[in-house]
Amino acid sequence: MTAGVQTSTSAPSHTDDLTVVPRRHPGRWVAAAIVVLIGLALLRSVFSNQRFQWDVVNLYLRDFSIGQGLWLTLWLTVVSMAVGIILGILLAVMRLSANPVVRSGAFGYVWFFRGTPLLVQLLFWYNLAALYPVITLGIPGVHLNANQLITPLAAAILGLGLNEAAYMSEIVRAGIISVDHGQQEAAGALGLTRGQTMRRVILPQAMRVIIPPTGNETIGMLKMTSLVSVLAVPDLLYASQIIYNRIFAPIPLLVVASIWYIVVTTVLSIGQFYVERYYSRGNRVLPPTPWQRLRAAFATHAPIAKGAAR
Repeated sequence: MTAGVQTSTSAPSHTDDLTVVPRRHPGRWVAAAIVVLIGLALLRSVFSNQRFQWDVVNLYLRDFSIGQGLWLTLWLTVVSMAVGIILGILLAVMRLSANPVVRSGAFGYVWFFRGTPLLVQLLFWYNLAALYPVITLGIPGVHLNANQLITPLAAAILGLGLNEAAYMSEIVRAGIISVDHGQQEAAGALGLTRGQTMRRVILPQAMRVIIPPTGNETIGMLKMTSLVSVLAVPDLLYASQIIYNRIFAPIPLLVVASIWYIVVTTVLSIGQFYVERYYSRGNRVLPPTPWQRLRAAFATHAPIAKGAAR
């Protein structure tokens, strides 16, 4: 009697098609309802208060001078951030230099500009002609009239850009030192110079660390441009001040300025989110987009990840 080999065929697994129902959390819904009610109460209080003069807000929200001030605010933000980023990268590289003099010079710059208020720096640049009526730059034959050279707009760019460079240098330096030192050694073994290593190897990898705080600095810069109104630079806040001094309605014009600041910072925040997602590829699980979060919040069934039930 021969024993036959019995083969058994198992039924196909359907675990890949299973779905799970997320556990309900009634406490979260109660907390959300409370937050929504408080928010609605605040909105009702604000929009039903006639002292805000919403008709004036609506009238000047699209005013031409407000639009010009908004454009100048955006322009100042872009130019000042460009100055800050370029000079900040240079300072960060100097801070990491093996030369103690170069390293100390960069440290002194950061120490001074982070240690003094931005408003004081703006006023200093605006009144630079009182200290140096003629700017020679140490070059024979160069005699620049400081009163003509340092205009209110030039003082605003100098103050904002040079101050931002001190903060950006620390952000870039943190990004550079976050890259494993072996990357620099490997680049040197391949024959790359220090400059090529920094441009092609170190900085691209450091962007994951640099981008998030740079986005925050950009949003902060947009709001810090309001300080240039003390120099009579016609930015968004200064344009609002000119109008409310003329019509004696400060509150509605400040609301107008605040609305435009909120609109622009919202757009910048959305852009920052997607830029961070771009530079996070391959490093970690990408954060869900707002649309993905919304779909997940109202989803009844969540599909099991393939192979998770095995």
